[in-house]
Amino acid sequence: MRFEPRCIIAYAAVCVTLAGSALGFRAAIEQLNVYLRKEAVPLRESLDSIPVTLGAWERTGEDVRYGADVETELGTKQYLLRTYERSGDQGRERVQLHIAYYTGLIDTVPHVPERCWGAAGMIMTEQPHDVALKVDAAAWPLGEARNAATGEQYPTAMVRDPVTRKEQLVHLPRGDWAASVTEFQEQGDTRHRVLGGYFFVANGRMTSSPYQVRNLAFDLTDRYAYYCKVQCTMVLPSDGATDESFSDTAGDLIRQAMPDIMRCLPDWPSWEGGAGGTVPTPKAG
Repeated sequence: MRFEPRCIIAYAAVCVTLAGSALGFRAAIEQLNVYLRKEAVPLRESLDSIPVTLGAWERTGEDVRYGADVETELGTKQYLLRTYERSGDQGRERVQLHIAYYTGLIDTVPHVPERCWGAAGMIMTEQPHDVALKVDAAAWPLGEARNAATGEQYPTAMVRDPVTRKEQLVHLPRGDWAASVTEFQEQGDTRHRVLGGYFFVANGRMTSSPYQVRNLAFDLTDRYAYYCKVQCTMVLPSDGATDESFSDTAGDLIRQAMPDIMRCLPDWPSWEGGAGGTVPTPKAG
């Protein structure tokens, strides 16, 4: 089959136009410092280096590790599943702390209780809703570093490295101290409610929304991306003020744990703008 010369010329012109457009699009993306594919950001420390004693909270039992199939479903092998206890007015208070870390190309909605627990046979007794965590952040002064997206100064805290015993300054995330909480009931148990409450730390900011976290972690001007789910699970009597109990109890554990969580996560001020983590984190001691 022979094509007319004018058809061949038109076809060649289309090919040249498409190739030029592709090169031009790539050049424009580079010129605007837009990153469509995110690069991974490593943890600074393993999550299991978070102390087993946090203020009045102490670990009970051993940390849980999932099987390979569950880890595949979770989408990461970088997680911590640990239970803490403390003495309270109503006896021993127990909170299961679950932290899961994701980085690089994040294209799925995170695993959250309202999606997973129902599939496991639990009965949802209250829809997801935000609960303000009673986190007293007054002891965390604002530092000099500012979040590039909002211009807000990062709160800071000093934590002691569990190995070197040296104190280290960490930047805490910007955002509201709130968790998305869902209540469930185990089949056949009407006396208790199981509360799962979570929030996310993503590129130096916090959100309680599993949808908003994707926006935080995928700012087109950020070369790198990560997010971390922080989840607390509690079992409480059905006849009590469950939201208030969750706010008080889980909020206190989060207040104690957050500086050490941020010691493990990337120091985002040193990664913003594609710095690649080259800016050292100030240390004292």
